[in-house]
Amino acid sequence: MAKNSADLVDQYARGLLAIVDAEGALDRAANELYRFGQALEANNELREALSDQQVPVERRLAVVDELLDTSADPQTVATVAHVIQSGRGRLLVDIIQAFTRAAASQRDRAVAEVRTAVDLTDEQRERLRKALGEATGRDVELKVIVDETVVGGVLATVGDTVIDGTVSRQLARMRAR
Repeated sequence: MAKNSADLVDQYARGLLAIVDAEGALDRAANELYRFGQALEANNELREALSDQQVPVERRLAVVDELLDTSADPQTVATVAHVIQSGRGRLLVDIIQAFTRAAASQRDRAVAEVRTAVDLTDEQRERLRKALGEATGRDVELKVIVDETVVGGVLATVGDTVIDGTVSRQLARMRAR
């Protein structure tokens, strides 16, 4: 991403964060936006539909309403709608990622994206959160993604640090010996 685009993404993320925080919806909206961003990243067709300037903005907003439905916090819907209405749909995933990082930073936390083959129990999440916190020296906010490409174990990314505890990585290490 070009520097100007990165600056624009950061400006949008910080501005939207301030609004969502002032409305008292930061934790919930940050989690919902993260999940929405993951869905966008995984679905090229959806990402293109939301960023295509040839599609009327009303239609793109209807898609957002349909996807987020009534279960999402109104601030989550308003945040996504604002980005699309502003003609920045192509930057939506980047803005959401920057928003998530800024929200975690504001709460003095690091975001840990954790990929596993199966969903984790609350107990497993808490143990992993503590272990990653000890490894990074920061309070960690987990974002767990169930990923079918992970055969077993955990792949965690905290900032620039990648901790690969997957079965595939362990097998590769054994083969290398």
